[in-house]
Amino acid sequence: MTDYLEQEKALHAETKALSKATPEVSQAFGGLVRSVNDAGALDHKTKELIALGIACCIQCEGCLLFHTRALLKLGCTREEFVTAISVGVEMGGGPARVYGSHALAIYDQMAGG
Repeated sequence: MTDYLEQEKALHAETKALSKATPEVSQAFGGLVRSVNDAGALDHKTKELIALGIACCIQCEGCLLFHTRALLKLGCTREEFVTAISVGVEMGGGPARVYGSHALAIYDQMAGG
């Protein structure tokens, strides 16, 4: 069984190191993220669900970790989470289904721990 909580800790440390090495780029990216999440017709949780589906399609495990944690903080239910994965699978086919299974395992570990 993969320990996604340990992977999340490692990702956080790696991201922090990259931010320190590239402060201007990291600040700009952080500004982009904040502006997307703070503005517009969709609420933050809906935007995170969209990001989850995209993360499944582009096969980014780090993105799955990040957006799953954000969704749990926003009160996302397992049913909402699985629905977003399903949309990702619709758009991304078999590879998205593989990453969707990772996403669900991540959700279950984070929700339980």
